Amino acid sequence: MHRLENLVYWILESKSRKFLVIVLTLVALALSVLMIPTGLVKARMLPGKSANTFSVYIDTPTGSSKEQTKKVATCVVDILKKEKEVVNMSQFIGEGIPLDYAGLVKGAGMKNSENVAEISVNLTDKHTRDEKSFVMVSRLRPIIKESCEKLVKGTVIKLIEQPAGPPTLASIVVEVTGDDLKELRYLSTETAKVLSKTKKVVDVDIMSDDLFKKYELVPNKDKIARSGLSVEQVNKILYLAFEGMAVAHKNSKNEAGQIQIFLSLDPKTKKFDNKSLEALKAKLSSMNLMNQRGMLVSLNEVVDIKEVNNTPMIMHKDLNRMINVIAETDNESQVYPLLEARDAMIKHFEKLGYKVEKEPGMSTYMFDLHLTSKEGKRYLLRWDGEMKVSLDTFRDLGGAFIGALILIFLLLVIYYKSFALSGIVLAGSFLSIIGVIVGHWVADLVTEDVFFLTATSLIGFIALMGISSRNSLLLIDFAKSLMESKGLEKRRAIAVSSATRAKPIALTAVAIILGSALLASDPVFGGLGVALISGTVAAVFVSLIFVPVLLDNAKAMELDDENPIHHDPKNISITR
Repeated sequence: MHRLENLVYWILESKSRKFLVIVLTLVALALSVLMIPTGLVKARMLPGKSANTFSVYIDTPTGSSKEQTKKVATCVVDILKKEKEVVNMSQFIGEGIPLDYAGLVKGAGMKNSENVAEISVNLTDKHTRDEKSFVMVSRLRPIIKESCEKLVKGTVIKLIEQPAGPPTLASIVVEVTGDDLKELRYLSTETAKVLSKTKKVVDVDIMSDDLFKKYELVPNKDKIARSGLSVEQVNKILYLAFEGMAVAHKNSKNEAGQIQIFLSLDPKTKKFDNKSLEALKAKLSSMNLMNQRGMLVSLNEVVDIKEVNNTPMIMHKDLNRMINVIAETDNESQVYPLLEARDAMIKHFEKLGYKVEKEPGMSTYMFDLHLTSKEGKRYLLRWDGEMKVSLDTFRDLGGAFIGALILIFLLLVIYYKSFALSGIVLAGSFLSIIGVIVGHWVADLVTEDVFFLTATSLIGFIALMGISSRNSLLLIDFAKSLMESKGLEKRRAIAVSSATRAKPIALTAVAIILGSALLASDPVFGGLGVALISGTVAAVFVSLIFVPVLLDNAKAMELDDENPIHHDPKNISITR
């Protein structure tokens, strides 16, 4: 430890060398912090979770037949069959799969129409599988989309993974809010276009029904009465032809209740040649009913056909009309695509003639955009989803970190009765962030997948505050005791203190590193482990080199005694 003592003293006895240490430390801090906005270290709420299952959501255009939806679903299944890690699959046409963790928040249980389908895919056990589920999904997504979405124009296929963190509607959600429903649909379409062009953003979809024309069959009561028929007859034949209905019951000794006998036309008979009005009239003309006089009456003669608009679902939030535009990120943090898409949206909507205003201040909704049309109507683009949860979590943890700093500072001021010494301890503790960020950068280089700076990483950094503060406290107390009891001059006392306390500080660091090594390999708490390991290493160097430089310049380290006792350092014996 004599070498360390001599090194520290050599640094302290020169102003230029002390200045160099301070500058190098601040440069290291600045460079490490810049790793986050530049993308060298990427921040995310939680990393991807490898599971034994994932789902495929298929949304064909509103009004598509079940046969068209099944055609797309079959295409997806045929591709997945070629994967050796796929154990089995279940198709659900016209409805959602039995509710799972992801389906609970994505509304899978409410799906009940011919244009939707879901496929549940079960994989081999994740512990025996080389490829992680989220890597497999990222690889299969472009293949499935390119091959199957083109089968029915306007189809959207989404590959849904089980969320690793809090359940949200999607990774990125843009809530388009306003009063004019027609304008809302236009804005949501333009928003989806921008998201589709953003890198690493996939599975873009608009949560609203398509607008289309449809034919409504209305029984004409006057014509029905003159033809000798009844309205009930007409309704029943229509349901029987296109939907099917129970026409009788069967009793069985093996069943407690009656068994319905369901009658429906053959699927081929139900099909129309095309979607024109003439095809519908031709189909109705082929259906005849017998009246009270025993004469056959064509169904086309007693039914009026009206062309009407469909009635799309209208969503509300906080008493305002809203359309959600959702998207997922392809094994990427949500923050960086958000910032890129937000800048692109500002330019895009300004070109379209809207006045775009950013949310003022640093509120929870600081990334929101306010749009004003030429007519003066106002609309809001509010960001939500896992991205919003990530920002809120990082904000709350940042607040907890600031609270911890203030509490530690107040306790140190009470203990030392010095703002300078308390500030030095906090400065040394804060600089452990250099190790936290650099450690995540190194972990990302040596791991196959992206190693994110997560919420658990910030928890580890907050925990490091106490550990780093302890190191500085050891140095300050021991240096002051040497000055008071042994009569060492300040610089020598600081150098001796650094060398003497280096071993217990290093042993404490080794214990923390070994204890955190198991966490580093965990898929969720890996960030916590890496933060504790790398932050502890950085805290050791900061405590032994940087803190002594600050202590040398602190007046609070001077002895209060006007005539301090001076001893020859060569004759002083210090037990290390």
